[in-house]
Amino acid sequence: MWCQQRPVTVKNLPGRTPWGAHTPQSEGSTGAPLCLSRQLRMQGDYVIGGLFPLGSTEDTELGNRTQPNTTKCTRFSSHGLIWALAVKMAVEEINRGSTLLPGLRLGYDLFDTCSEPVVAMKPSLMFMAKAGGHDVAAYCDYTRYQPRVLAVIGPHSSELAFVTGKFFGFFLMPQVSYGASVDLLSNRETFPSFFRTVPSDRVQVTAVVELLQELQWSWVAALGSDDAYGRQGLRLFSSLASAQGICIAHEGLVPPHPPHVQPGAMLGLLSHVSRAGVQVVVLFSSAHAARTLFSYSIHCGLSPKVWVASEAWLTSDLVMTLPGMAQVGTVLGFLQRGTPMPAFASYVQTRLALAADPAFCASLDAEQPGLDEHVLGPRCPQCDHITLENLSASLLHPQTFAAYAAVYGIAQALHNTLLCTASGCPVREPVRPWQLLENMYNLSFRAHDQALRFDTSGNVDMHYDLKLWVWQDQTPELRTVGTFDGHLQLLSSQMWWHTPSNEKPVSQCSRRCKKGQVRRVKGFHSCCYDCVDCKAGSYLRNPEDLFCTPCDQDKWSPARSLHCFPRRPRFLAWEEPAVLLLLALLGLTLGLVLAALGLFVRHRDSPLVLASGGLRACFGLACLGLVCLSVLLFPGRPGRASCLAQQPLLHLPLTGCLSTLLLQAVEIFTESELPPSWAGQLRGHLQGPWAWLAMLFAMLVEVALCAWYLVAFPPEVVTDWQVLPTEALVHCRVRSWVSFGLVHATNVMLASLCFLGTFLVQTRPGCYNGARGLTFAMLAYFVTWISFVPLFANVHLAYQPAVQMGASLLCALGILVTFHLPRCYLLLWRPECNTPEFFLGGSPGGARGRDGRGDEEETQRKNE
Repeated sequence: MWCQQRPVTVKNLPGRTPWGAHTPQSEGSTGAPLCLSRQLRMQGDYVIGGLFPLGSTEDTELGNRTQPNTTKCTRFSSHGLIWALAVKMAVEEINRGSTLLPGLRLGYDLFDTCSEPVVAMKPSLMFMAKAGGHDVAAYCDYTRYQPRVLAVIGPHSSELAFVTGKFFGFFLMPQVSYGASVDLLSNRETFPSFFRTVPSDRVQVTAVVELLQELQWSWVAALGSDDAYGRQGLRLFSSLASAQGICIAHEGLVPPHPPHVQPGAMLGLLSHVSRAGVQVVVLFSSAHAARTLFSYSIHCGLSPKVWVASEAWLTSDLVMTLPGMAQVGTVLGFLQRGTPMPAFASYVQTRLALAADPAFCASLDAEQPGLDEHVLGPRCPQCDHITLENLSASLLHPQTFAAYAAVYGIAQALHNTLLCTASGCPVREPVRPWQLLENMYNLSFRAHDQALRFDTSGNVDMHYDLKLWVWQDQTPELRTVGTFDGHLQLLSSQMWWHTPSNEKPVSQCSRRCKKGQVRRVKGFHSCCYDCVDCKAGSYLRNPEDLFCTPCDQDKWSPARSLHCFPRRPRFLAWEEPAVLLLLALLGLTLGLVLAALGLFVRHRDSPLVLASGGLRACFGLACLGLVCLSVLLFPGRPGRASCLAQQPLLHLPLTGCLSTLLLQAVEIFTESELPPSWAGQLRGHLQGPWAWLAMLFAMLVEVALCAWYLVAFPPEVVTDWQVLPTEALVHCRVRSWVSFGLVHATNVMLASLCFLGTFLVQTRPGCYNGARGLTFAMLAYFVTWISFVPLFANVHLAYQPAVQMGASLLCALGILVTFHLPRCYLLLWRPECNTPEFFLGGSPGGARGRDGRGDEEETQRKNE
């Protein structure tokens, strides 16, 4: 087993008894008994009832109770008596004053609860008894009912307040507690007459959750006593902690009293805490249950941890004096910030001195002949056997001021109900509890120069101090290491931890994710997770998000980003290196084209130019120049006009150029491959107007295809948000690749016919081989555009315009280099070859000579 199961004695462990309790027989005064118990009642015009833990019972006594008889309180609680004396002091101050209730006298009737609901019910019934009697009368209407007391102060614990609160709520008897902090008591439907001068546990739990967040403790265990206080506090903590991303590795309940403890269950509870691997335990428990838990924890050797204490056991001597508590780890918790009461210590000393004076005690018997002891038994027999030393440790308890302020709250409500002024209170019939209750909602009052106010739920807004146990010898002292007034402020320099080198303990199931990472939860707890990077295109909007948020389509983000960036528009810019290189190629090609055109125009009547087609050759060069200029439509930001003009302005001039080359190829084929009779007939049709009509027809066909392409499937300017990681690509989208291919059809057909017409043509020796130039020109065309297809299909969409620019320029340059530039070379550097015989195959009048000898020579050559 995790811890050997052996009996652990909890009941009689060494140390002081609950609430700073003492056994009267061992610590009583050596002289005559005091009459302090007889000072717990004072008559007045209006009497305030009080419920205080003046003593406590043996742990086994109530468990063996079989009859509704009297329960004896055998122990003494110094805290309870101090709180009762604070009420007594407040009543005497109000009676001596002349502003709050002038002319009236408050009284009090204070009883012991023994910290047990069954004991607290007897004085509660006495409070509701009809004035002057001991019985609670049964009526259909209690509007005119006048009980013995006007209001009740107490009890100190939430467990007792649940019982008395519903009872007093039925009669609408105002009840002001100085210690019950459970949040459920704020429910006006269940507890309509309940008020308190301490904050609700919700404030304390909120402070605890903020402390865990501040110290980055997200993996904790939560334990509570198995009573109303512990269960409600544990439920409230679980709710608030989960909402703030704090994971509770284990929840458990501790029996509030040792007789109810099952060793196996306690060992199992501690085993779960140990296996959870937490370094922080939140213990929302009563003092009895906390002592029980720590007794087993010390016995089993639970590793030291940080214990976040609730207010109920943080200052309890029952826990502080437990042997071995210094080894449990670090203990810290929030304690209500009490208002200093410098005069209270001397007041307590004075009351004890008077209680030891026989004359004073005799005067009490004369003023108050009966204390109802025959009904409820002795009020506090232990109180008559104490000394100032027994009370000194409780004088500074923060709830002392809460009990003191409760009296001033009731007195202020009575002042408002009676419409009192500085001179006195009007005479009227006695105020009943339900009338006083009406003036307590949203009541503002002052106590010891501190402004307080009951809100609609009956709570007051008071601040907390964060207290840390710092061990001095055998007992710890409470060191203030922070404050909470709606916002936590830590004094880190005052912190002390149980860890080596005084390092702050780490209690996390998983490490904190870095910036730009989200948590992928594994298992059942949201605090146990893997950290996953936000991918590119998404970002972490809030640190607590479990999923990355995708960027809008007009934005982008890198991996592990915390926000998105606007996408810049991307297109083929003029300043890009590829475009600059293509523009240089354009300048070279266009310059060569213009130079060739100039030479042809200058030598337009020479045999070379005439053999090349004459004016048709000049037209073809001009079209080739337009092909070069058309590539200027591709760089820059695309627009609707440029997208529509790109393909027509590229292919129409190319059609014009190829049509001139096709006519040249047909002439060469006719002269070389057809019989002379056929060649003579066709020669006339290949020159003059018929040639221009053929070129016009080819261009009209291309115009028709381009028009169909623009009307049926017009390209459009689109912005693609997905193709580039950080930019928005603006480009011309081709809507139909079939129509895009058909635009090339005319040129492909012209180039194919030209290639077929010149590929196998043989040229006469001694004449210029024009067929070879046309063949290579068409090969340049086909190589360029066949290479263009796979390259265009596989290159990135952003660079497709550059590919088309390059293909167009290379096509034009190929035709120019293979067909036109060799002729320019002959014009410039071989002028002796510029003769009719070399280019026209005879006299300038015809390709074969006017005397027909050319035909005979050609026939003889073919026969050979």
